[in-house]
Amino acid sequence: MNRKRVVVVTGAAGGIGLGIAKRFAQDGHPTAMLDVQEELLEQEAGALLEEGATVLACRADVSQRADIDAVYAVVRAQFGPISIVVPNAGIAPVISFAEMTTAHWQRVIDVNLTGVFHTIQAALPDLVEAGWGRVISISSHAGQSGALSMAHYSAAKGGVISLTKALARELAGGGTTVNTIAPSVCETPQMLRAIEANEFSLDHVTPLIPIPRAGRPDEIAGACAFLASDDAAYITGQVLAVNGGIYM
Repeated sequence: MNRKRVVVVTGAAGGIGLGIAKRFAQDGHPTAMLDVQEELLEQEAGALLEEGATVLACRADVSQRADIDAVYAVVRAQFGPISIVVPNAGIAPVISFAEMTTAHWQRVIDVNLTGVFHTIQAALPDLVEAGWGRVISISSHAGQSGALSMAHYSAAKGGVISLTKALARELAGGGTTVNTIAPSVCETPQMLRAIEANEFSLDHVTPLIPIPRAGRPDEIAGACAFLASDDAAYITGQVLAVNGGIYM
């Protein structure tokens, strides 16, 4: 992908989102980094700016369409039309279905599914006008096989996968491809917090993974960079499982 294109990555202050934002920025693409963690976001964006990357840090709650619309106006003013959209922002609270309240359910759906809707739809005019676009959402193997005590998260990620397939059909004629990457266990601050809270044990999960380790954000980022490239021009509507083989 020789041409430099404007990229938007949500949930970019840490973990997988930060890994993806770094990859695009270090490859020379103007990259807008969106997150609700403003202080951490500014810190990470500042480090990339010091490296000579072209990045923009923007606080945005993806569940709020007004936030996305306002940030996109800034991105367009500073970088130009958006070409590559990576809806990654998500939350993954652990709670049994029996104890789950409507508020628990709704918050996860609002961020993990409706947030993807907002992030993609608000960029659509740019993709349509250019006749070229890449949408690469970050779903999860939980949306394929389910996850214990995470019914709301699994449902939302399953929705992202179905949304990917529907949009791939709808947007293909206009030159935009739509794919999703489904990671499994990945070395992120979120994983570390779950371990510290005794909500998750890597020792219990690793033996179930054919490649017996957690994935890394840079490995997800590499898959994302490929799907955004011209080499992936004939790939759309697909779930790329970067998961060590835990779900096949």
